[in-house]
Amino acid sequence: MAETPKTNDFHDAGSLDDDVHAAQGEAAQLTTRILELREAYYEKSAAIASDEEYDALMHRLEELERLFPELQSQDSPTQTVGGRAQSLFDPVQHTERMLSLDNVFSIEEFEAWAAKVERDAGRPVHYLCELKIDGLAINLRYENGVLVTAATRGDGVVGEDVTENIALVPGIPKRLSGSGHPPLVEVRGEVFFPVASFRELNAEQAAAGERVFANPRNAASGSLRQKAEKKNADQLRIMHARLGRLRMLVHGIGAWERPPVDAQSEVYELLATWGLPTSTHYRVNSAAADAAEFIAYFGEHRGSVEHEIDGIVIKIDELALHAELGATSRAPRWAIAYKYPPEQVNTKLLDIIVGVGRTGRATPYAVMEPVRVAGSVVRQATLHNQDVVKAKGVLLGDVVVLRKAGDVIPEILGPVVELRDGTEREFVMPEFCPECGTPLRAMKEGDIDLRCPNAKNCPAQVRGRVEHAGSRGALDVEALGEVAAAALTQPLEPAEPPLHTEAGLFTLRVEDLFPVTVIVRDAETGLPKLGENGEPKTDTPFRRKRKKTGKDADPAFDPEAAVFTGDEDSVPSKNALELLANLELAKTKPLWRIIVALSIRHVGPVAARALAGHFGSLDAIRAASREELAEVDGVGGIIADAVLAWFDIDWHQDIVAEWARAGVQFATPDHPGPGAAAAAGGVLAGLTVVATGSLEGFTREGAQEAIIAAGGKSASSVSKNTDFVAAGPGAGSKLAKAEQLGVRVLDADGFRILLAAGPAGLPEFD
Repeated sequence: MAETPKTNDFHDAGSLDDDVHAAQGEAAQLTTRILELREAYYEKSAAIASDEEYDALMHRLEELERLFPELQSQDSPTQTVGGRAQSLFDPVQHTERMLSLDNVFSIEEFEAWAAKVERDAGRPVHYLCELKIDGLAINLRYENGVLVTAATRGDGVVGEDVTENIALVPGIPKRLSGSGHPPLVEVRGEVFFPVASFRELNAEQAAAGERVFANPRNAASGSLRQKAEKKNADQLRIMHARLGRLRMLVHGIGAWERPPVDAQSEVYELLATWGLPTSTHYRVNSAAADAAEFIAYFGEHRGSVEHEIDGIVIKIDELALHAELGATSRAPRWAIAYKYPPEQVNTKLLDIIVGVGRTGRATPYAVMEPVRVAGSVVRQATLHNQDVVKAKGVLLGDVVVLRKAGDVIPEILGPVVELRDGTEREFVMPEFCPECGTPLRAMKEGDIDLRCPNAKNCPAQVRGRVEHAGSRGALDVEALGEVAAAALTQPLEPAEPPLHTEAGLFTLRVEDLFPVTVIVRDAETGLPKLGENGEPKTDTPFRRKRKKTGKDADPAFDPEAAVFTGDEDSVPSKNALELLANLELAKTKPLWRIIVALSIRHVGPVAARALAGHFGSLDAIRAASREELAEVDGVGGIIADAVLAWFDIDWHQDIVAEWARAGVQFATPDHPGPGAAAAAGGVLAGLTVVATGSLEGFTREGAQEAIIAAGGKSASSVSKNTDFVAAGPGAGSKLAKAEQLGVRVLDADGFRILLAAGPAGLPEFD
């Protein structure tokens, strides 16, 4: 972006007409860019520039319009709000305009605003301070306590009708509880992904070989603004699952004739009694200095909150002053947003290295001089693909601006062009896989990402699949983590790895593990971790030094005889012995876990449970037609195609054969056969049960497996189709939703009765 002129760039020379002409040109450029950014942000759920760049553009345009009032029009970005309603959704006109907020960026600016408010009010005021949620603004319209519409902000006058999707967001009541509801009230708030849910979502995206979301705000916006009728069954299931992870917090009101309270804080208390989700992170202060302390506190503790925040909103608590102080065309005068700058630092881009993941995707990663940002030292950051590298305009050797997106994910914003000295050079995406030398290519027409097609033998892909097999969602082999997976597939020593593919996983012997030395790699990027000296870290995860003296003296290990002798310097480590023991136990794990461990595209725990529960064996799954697979609840056409495609590959068949010879159990004992589980009945046949919280005697997965074993459907969210909710401590929103819908709630003891005897065994309600 070109350097923004300063105020005194005008009136220094030439005529006033020249100044006006220059200002007109700059204002036009600023307006074009601001509208482009608004369209991307509000209508496409994509942030193509930082908040800082957008705010700087807006401030510059406001300054020009102050200097040259004739430039300001009614449709100027300084006089309008947000974007516009997409044609994809029905338009909804807000009864009262949804305004934006003006921003301040320093305590001095906030204090100046507060002084003006107090001067205009002519009396003491109270400041309500609350967290500024980085989410999607939503307006809920209730008529006589019933939710009629939910709409996005849009242009502040007309938004998009997202009522159908909002109904799937937990915690938003369709009917208000309590009493005294007005004939009409508009309630405003933010829809967002909690930070933990966003991390889980991105982990699932990455595990499935899909693109991760840049930040929670974009993920929330993109998830909410989808049309169900444009989805197939699989896409609809994914859409509903994402909506079920969203949350909303209410932070204001729109249309409401004569609220029966006098303060904004009292509004929140009243809305909470009506069952609306309100934040607990707010405080009423009697002085601007106290509000400044609140701002400073959360500036230092942003990571302590369950959702993303990008600042603090300060409102005058007295409702009567809202009308007195009024609003501009786009923002109220009784509220202001204090924007925190995301922590940004400069560092040098040393190199861009391409890593290859489990699905073969080749991803460029920036390697930088180590620098501390947002509380941790960062030296690597993903650049996603070659197009992103070009779009960011970075060159090898550049000084770059680095931040942690959402204070979590390291992100390069771009180069500091002014610091270039001519030694920088362009990054060129390699033509061949850096791990196995196979030519990289797009796997389908129009695909931006390049992948290594050597899925069977590419060491990086084998390493990723082996680590996936040991993950918590698959075989849950604790000793088979990132270091162990790399040691088995890409050791520094010996020259021949213990595993060329995952087919040999269950026939590993202790002598296969004993000589291994491995370079320690980053779990996300697959790139070597570096020590303080800048050299790759190494590890010998499967051996340790032998204790030669004392009562705890170890025998030595003789690889040739595969026995402990007494004349060697090292012995197998605890990790080596645990790995082999855990793999032996994993052979008889539930069938669904074995299926997940096979790394079939799109088949995660949910689909694997559905397939295992319906068919009972891998042979039956393999013999099923596409139609038979797709008809299974929780599977559908896309997953059916992926399963069939997986079994069509000969080396995949070799994995199954090798695992079977090693004793892996590919069938559920006593399963009645394909499709017969429901027909055979189980005490929970035809029932949907949700297990949530800490149920005594059950792990989360154990509770889900018990429901399925009893013939029921284990669901992850509560709906009108839920028959029972088993809830322990920490149940949270699912318990609240069950109580709201009138779904019967059971404790751990009641859950055991339900599993053993079905609904008939439960005592009647009191």
